[in-house]
Amino acid sequence: MPHFTLPIHPPTNTNTNTPLPPPSNPYLLTDPPFTGQLPSSRQQTHPGTAIIIDNGSSSIRAGFSHSPTPSLQFPPLMARYTDRKLARRLTFIGSEIYFDGTARGQSKSAYDPPTSSNIINNWDVQEGCLEYIFSKLGLHGQNVDKAVVMTEPLANPAYARRTMSELLFEGFGVPAVAYGIDSLFSYDYNGGRTGLVVGAGYTGTHVIPVVDRQPLLSQATRLDWGRSQCVEFLTRLLRAKYPGLLTGGKITETQVEDLVREHCYVSQDFSGEMLSMLEWTGLENRDHLVQLPYQEKEVVVKTDEELRVVEERKRESGRRLQEQAAKMRLEKLVRKEQELEYYRDLLLRVQNAPTKKSARELLDEDEFKDESQLDRRIKEMEKSVRKQRNKDVGDLEEETAEVHTYPLLEIPDEDLDEEGVKAKRGQRLLKANHDARARAKAEKAAEASRLASVQREDDAYRERDFEGWVEERRAARQSTMQRIKDRDRFKADLGNRKSQASQMRMKALASLASDNPLGRKRRRGQDKEDDGFGADDGDWAVYRDIQRGNDEDGEGDEEEEDLGAVLRGIEGELLKWDPEFTEQSTQEAMRDWTKSLYHAFAHGPYVFDSESARESAQLHLNVERIRVPEVIFQPSIAGVDQAGLTELVETLIGNRMAGHTAQGLLARDIFVTGGYALFKGFEERLANELRGVLPADAGVKVRKARDPVLDAWRGAAAWAGKGGGGGSGSGGAFVTRGEWMEKGGEYLKEHNLGNVFT
Repeated sequence: MPHFTLPIHPPTNTNTNTPLPPPSNPYLLTDPPFTGQLPSSRQQTHPGTAIIIDNGSSSIRAGFSHSPTPSLQFPPLMARYTDRKLARRLTFIGSEIYFDGTARGQSKSAYDPPTSSNIINNWDVQEGCLEYIFSKLGLHGQNVDKAVVMTEPLANPAYARRTMSELLFEGFGVPAVAYGIDSLFSYDYNGGRTGLVVGAGYTGTHVIPVVDRQPLLSQATRLDWGRSQCVEFLTRLLRAKYPGLLTGGKITETQVEDLVREHCYVSQDFSGEMLSMLEWTGLENRDHLVQLPYQEKEVVVKTDEELRVVEERKRESGRRLQEQAAKMRLEKLVRKEQELEYYRDLLLRVQNAPTKKSARELLDEDEFKDESQLDRRIKEMEKSVRKQRNKDVGDLEEETAEVHTYPLLEIPDEDLDEEGVKAKRGQRLLKANHDARARAKAEKAAEASRLASVQREDDAYRERDFEGWVEERRAARQSTMQRIKDRDRFKADLGNRKSQASQMRMKALASLASDNPLGRKRRRGQDKEDDGFGADDGDWAVYRDIQRGNDEDGEGDEEEEDLGAVLRGIEGELLKWDPEFTEQSTQEAMRDWTKSLYHAFAHGPYVFDSESARESAQLHLNVERIRVPEVIFQPSIAGVDQAGLTELVETLIGNRMAGHTAQGLLARDIFVTGGYALFKGFEERLANELRGVLPADAGVKVRKARDPVLDAWRGAAAWAGKGGGGGSGSGGAFVTRGEWMEKGGEYLKEHNLGNVFT
């Protein structure tokens, strides 16, 4: 079953998880694999010595057949460009490209593209690699006097082999060449006779049945998944996990390959380990923190004495500002009191004026319309002075309740002159305002009384039926949380132009932009330019629809509630009365990052500061450590529409080899070689999987090559040293230059470790 269909249950514990300190020694990215110039030397060889070239898609290994290990190991890469300063054409081969920045950008692989094929496509790079090999082995010029044994992939096309032969014979003058399959060379070197060879290489995995040292290539199968696809898959996962982090050039493909090699392993129970991978207990051991290069912001660290001086300056500056503010407030209070005394004196002079004309002149001098305006100004200033005196000086005075009187309202308009009518109109407005405030105060008191009554009824209900009260509160909490989710989802849908909410909003906008937005008929005599919008109070509701969206439940016309406050109120009641509802059960506690599955996935059990350059340049490998290698058993994880390795082996033994005399012997020697075999637990997992699908008496035994990487080269060297083709001078499996010129470029001598002619 694919891993993504397994249910992931939230943590059942309600205890607070304790954040852990970050590791003091995180994993670091390795530098580009430049090891310097490879040495070149002419070794003492005898005439039967052959040159062994393991022409892999990840690394080329070359050396003489009598050597225990290959003399050269380098990736099949080449960069060639013209340096204008030196006026020379420079060529870099293998790991030498990592020495020069321009060469790194100009590098190309012999396998183009390198992650999807193990067939050579770029023959210029292949020619450069061969020239580099012969030069480092001391064989200069175009007359290489040694036979060559070269590995090739399973079912290598005749065109690729013909081009390679032409390059060796015509370009370098090689006297003879033999081709073989790398995984079969490794199987032969490890003493294999009858069994299944699983060659899990860099660009693919193939399974070859071997009976009495003779491969049955017609029954071989292939899975398009290898270590290069693991690198590509991990890169995709990290880009989705940390958007923007891998796009800045902070990590290269070779460094991702190192992450795959150093941190990934094959899980023996993938489903169970995926469910427990992000659990808090032991997460610090399962989560590998990789630190990328970063540049921290420069922070000036001050001494304690400097910090004390700065703090003292701040306190002194604050004290001076407070003194200045208090002085200014006191001066303002004095000015207000002086102004109040002046207006009081003015009121007395107006009241004692001998004539109305002289009183009017006194009022006009200070720009007052009448005596009532002056009286209001005095009352306002008395209130302001009293308030400021209480605040600044502490001179508390009780404010007497002002009794509002409106004497002019009782007098008919006929008995008042023009000024009296205006004054009466002002008193009517004041009385209406006063009555409105009184009604609002009464409604507020009534609402408080109603809430107190509701609270008393709720308390009585809780005492009468406690369990029912608790269930009702829990249901109200769930309903409120659902409304919050619906509201957030609705707001998010407004940003999606294809959602229903966004379409209803655009429909409302389109209706407003039409000539007749509400679809009503025009009135008789109505202007053509007037669409009648606004004549009805309901017309203005469309703006609320546009602002909030169209609510199908009819709640769009109501004011948006503070659902957060409602939820906190319900949770407060549950915390007070429900013994099973604790602080860890609240919505705020559930949002704790220590219980967040995403935080454990992206940042491990450590505190994350988004403002820190160091923490923002970190990778956390946890589920990726087992998810990436698992694809060879479950290709659907990475979107590969092929059968897994277990199913391939089961089908080959049970169906394709049915009736063969060696069918029961194949499962007893399943040999694993290639770079994928370097994953920890790979052969154990394959054995467990096969024991579950093959018959009980199959006797499944899986073994790994002593050196999954170099045994192919050693096997080819041992095969050539035994006279496997031309080491003793006999024809064997070697194709000589004369035979190639006589019989054609596709001519091939078959042997038990190579491909067959097709």
